[in-house]
Amino acid sequence: MTTIYGIKNCSTMKKAFDQLDSLGVAYTFFDYKKQTLDADVLRDWVKRAGMEKVLNKKGTTWRKLDENDKQQADKDKDFAIDLMINNPSMIKRPIVVKDDTLIIGFDEEAFHRLA
Repeated sequence: MTTIYGIKNCSTMKKAFDQLDSLGVAYTFFDYKKQTLDADVLRDWVKRAGMEKVLNKKGTTWRKLDENDKQQADKDKDFAIDLMINNPSMIKRPIVVKDDTLIIGFDEEAFHRLA
């Protein structure tokens, strides 16, 4: 089964839902705003893809952090993971997981490989 993680009202998420639907890929949706992501799941994503892929530094939530928190997140992976758990808007989206496949961000070509 495929799981897509993100925030329902995000425009990129809407593109991802539409793409998966058009490809006929069945999925479950994990809404960061309504459910709490397990820290071990997030650690696994960071281990597999790297912090720079998982942590959304372009969003408003990151930009609103004070400089000390930003510097601490850059130095301390566990601190960054705690920040993302407490501020799920800081996790890039969508994240799609199917078996051993991990897709971070909207990647049309990678979505086609799920079908």
